[in-house]
Amino acid sequence: MSEDKPTMRGIHVSKSFGDGTGRTTPLRDVTLELHRGQLAVLMGPSGSGKSTLLAILSGLLEPDAGQVLVMDDGVERNIWNMTRAEREDYRLRQAGFIFQGYNLFPSLTARQQLEIVLRWGVGTPVREARKRADEILSLLGLGNKGHMFPAQMSGGEKQRVAIGRALIKNPKFCFADEPTSALDWAYGEQVIELLRAAAHERGATILVVSHDNRILPYVDVSYHLNEGRLVMDEATTGSHAGIEAESWRSTP
Repeated sequence: MSEDKPTMRGIHVSKSFGDGTGRTTPLRDVTLELHRGQLAVLMGPSGSGKSTLLAILSGLLEPDAGQVLVMDDGVERNIWNMTRAEREDYRLRQAGFIFQGYNLFPSLTARQQLEIVLRWGVGTPVREARKRADEILSLLGLGNKGHMFPAQMSGGEKQRVAIGRALIKNPKFCFADEPTSALDWAYGEQVIELLRAAAHERGATILVVSHDNRILPYVDVSYHLNEGRLVMDEATTGSHAGIEAESWRSTP
């Protein structure tokens, strides 16, 4: 479960797009805290700025104003005061991403999508990377699909590969943009259980953007974004600790 000291703070974050009469401001002075061991969800209507806030917190989109402070080796740092190289290194070492559009490499198999994160990202030996990739694929119901390329997979299968790729290196932070949108609920529930276990058992800080109210019993805190403003609702953690979460705990 989450600890008292936040691992990430967004402070007075604002962002606008466009000019003149076409200017929109999806984020207005947004402040929030995320904690180690916490699964948080960010909800709100389409166009409310959820994905924009996720991109800013994860270091992919610079805000017009405000700070994003993260705990990095015991020191709180503003990721938008880092150099570009420092920010890329931070994302490589500490962050996992689940994109709504999958962002898979078309020339790599499902297994290779996961292996490359370990081999080239964190220097895991080839045999260990293959073992861990196969374990994660099996947990996600893709144990017999490791040889397939993205063009050969369904949207749901590609989404599960993207989720496995984000979780395989046991990131300190994980940012997920609509991770259940391409999945039926049997697999969507499994994915949320894996994210919850990654937070509660591995101590990750996880923020999910979603429209899916079915995930609310699984999360620790929910944020609602509307017209650029943020409201936090404490969520009651559900008792949905299934076999998938137990298996995730045993993964090296």
